[in-house]
Amino acid sequence: MIEISHLTKTFGDGKSILNDISEHIAEGEKVVIIGPSGSGKSTFLRCLNCMEDPTSGSIFFRGQDLADFKVDINLARRHIGMVFQQFNLFHNKTVLENITLAPIHIAKEERRKLRRKNFMNRICGKKEIFDTKSTKQIKLDAQGKAMELLEKIGLADKANVYPSTLSGGQKQRIAIVRALAMNPKVMLFDEPTSALDPEMVGEVRELIKQLAKTGMTMVIVTHEMRFAREIATRLCFIDQGKILETGTPEEIFEHPKHERLQEFLSKVV
Repeated sequence: MIEISHLTKTFGDGKSILNDISEHIAEGEKVVIIGPSGSGKSTFLRCLNCMEDPTSGSIFFRGQDLADFKVDINLARRHIGMVFQQFNLFHNKTVLENITLAPIHIAKEERRKLRRKNFMNRICGKKEIFDTKSTKQIKLDAQGKAMELLEKIGLADKANVYPSTLSGGQKQRIAIVRALAMNPKVMLFDEPTSALDPEMVGEVRELIKQLAKTGMTMVIVTHEMRFAREIATRLCFIDQGKILETGTPEEIFEHPKHERLQEFLSKVV
């Protein structure tokens, strides 16, 4: 699903964060990225949907190079869900509005495209496509799906409240649902539990585990080694901008080969 080829990221001060990374992520994989602070984990994740523009290299998502400036990255991002450390919810919008904002916008955009196509079809004497939903129906459809997702995570009663009234765990679960509302093909998680109080971590981890069981392709950056071991089908260890070792949880935790990985695990496990 994702093919990374010679990915390099250098910031303006000349500091190199990612150094010639080549990796692949197959459909259905749960790839967990681990490594010390400052090793490039989050930058690597943000490059996967071009929230950080690569300095060089290619990132192929379903055969399309996202690093190519000719590619409409916004179209590709519709299929890549992203969950951040700090939730990034809109505090001036209700939970329901947060979840439906993007789906409604996309549906209206698709409707405009369809109307333009129908207009050209009329001019050319071609058959029109009569499947244009009203604004009201678009909104109702988005709200219906949002409520279904909220029901699944037990937060349907929070639909009309504002994020400021929620706990950290609730905010993060809403952020995950917001990403799922776009029907993504892959989900990216950047330290999804790092900003949570210890008692709230479990509910977010459990939701991610449930999502993993559906077969969703996932890439997760985390510092929680127990969680990484439980959810990963494959782990990648990054240090100084390079993937030094990759393998199954058993290979990484029980039989680490690289000396730097052995040193890292001796301090965190």
